[in-house]
Amino acid sequence: MSDDDFRPGRYRRQDESPPPAQRVTDEVIMRFEHVYEVDPALMGRHFAQQDMPAWDTQRIVAARWDHLNDVHSEFADGITLAGEGPDV
Repeated sequence: MSDDDFRPGRYRRQDESPPPAQRVTDEVIMRFEHVYEVDPALMGRHFAQQDMPAWDTQRIVAARWDHLNDVHSEFADGITLAGEGPDV
């Protein structure tokens, strides 16, 4: 079986590595769309850094969106987007 075959639950190293970082500012990078990180080189000066698999980053981001949606549905009467509504 080649490495290109897909089976659920199968470990594939290329799926674990995050994509290359895009520099946003001198201190911020982005590996996934709308997921901003402090540059690990800057963080490494103060805290030991560890590798984080790409799926784990995506899992955490999805959980944060789920939490935000739950909070909105429980407590918000409505959602007003920036640039809309009576304040414009």
